[in-house]
Amino acid sequence: MKVLVLYDYPPSPGGLATQGDLLYRGLKEIGVDVHGVNPMSMQEKEWYYRWFKPDVVVGIGYWGHTPMLIQHPMQHGMKAVPWLVADGYIANYQYELNALPLILVTSNWVKEMYVRDGIKADNIHVLPVGCDTDTFVPFEKDNPKVIAVREALGVSSDELMILTVGGDAASKGGREVMEALAEIKQDNPKWKYICKVWPQPRTDWQNKEDRLLAEQLGIADRVLFATSIISRTFVPYLLGASDIYAAPSRLEGFGMLQVEAGACGKPVIGINAMGMLDTLVHGETAFLAGIAEKIVLNEVNLGPESGFAAHTRVIFDVPRTVDYRADIEDVRQGLLTLMNHPALRKEMGAAGRKRVVDNFDYRLVAQKFVSLINEKLDIY
Repeated sequence: MKVLVLYDYPPSPGGLATQGDLLYRGLKEIGVDVHGVNPMSMQEKEWYYRWFKPDVVVGIGYWGHTPMLIQHPMQHGMKAVPWLVADGYIANYQYELNALPLILVTSNWVKEMYVRDGIKADNIHVLPVGCDTDTFVPFEKDNPKVIAVREALGVSSDELMILTVGGDAASKGGREVMEALAEIKQDNPKWKYICKVWPQPRTDWQNKEDRLLAEQLGIADRVLFATSIISRTFVPYLLGASDIYAAPSRLEGFGMLQVEAGACGKPVIGINAMGMLDTLVHGETAFLAGIAEKIVLNEVNLGPESGFAAHTRVIFDVPRTVDYRADIEDVRQGLLTLMNHPALRKEMGAAGRKRVVDNFDYRLVAQKFVSLINEKLDIY
């Protein structure tokens, strides 16, 4: 089997790039003839089509990337298989997607979103995002690299480090975590809440709003917004420096960081919805807060990035849930339980590590990909 993987290649630290790169690496390691190429590099893609002649072209992205991931390879006689995430609704390309023999999605929730929005279920199959369980491993607290992370963030050895990582903290449930922390009145154990976010205009605005909330809640001295670009090399040590990974996300089609936190032996605070229903087990690897609110839209404005003319107004026949909010009291209770019981943190972290190794190791994902291609497309 010859496979061409379309993703952000060479990989940046982002989620879609990591998703694609781990599939590329996994296929390579299990002996598949595979190459990677950036989906926006039209000439390079055509170059691979002509000389490599792949049996299948798998493209990583969301439905709005259909022209690059599906239409382009098919126009050149290639067999296209997209591996898709969702952003809360699927507004376009139903015809193109329904014509495909196989669509891969990252979770059962993502499949539900595509089916809800007009894509037939028969050809949609779940392929979870892989995790490098050789790199994302539990670290001892006295590991010098872990100590250096905590020192750089201003977290002392007697403080618990609660961590959220995302493009911005709010989208990962950071505001709900802050509200929950503000309700924890006990002084011990001491804690710091670290929000590792990416430098971008959206983050600048959101950080200001989130800092204001921390001030209003009276916890600003214990909340740090660490805004910087980091590599994938750093992330395992950042997770290793934490004690609890908290991300009851507002929108999460899979939850890569929650899985990587589990691989590092960290208990997780999540939400009982979306991709986390596939990746986390309530009471075993994580505490999943209930849903307090669903954000529903009746219409949206879309543009060329989604295959529409600029400023196109799309009115939904059925209102779409596009965001969730975790129950603050459930988040508070989960945090409080983990903060006060170090043995439970260790036990849940060990269970999380085992679940990731058994289900989400990137080599297992690559093998599952090959099996799906063999079974559904009769390609060997």
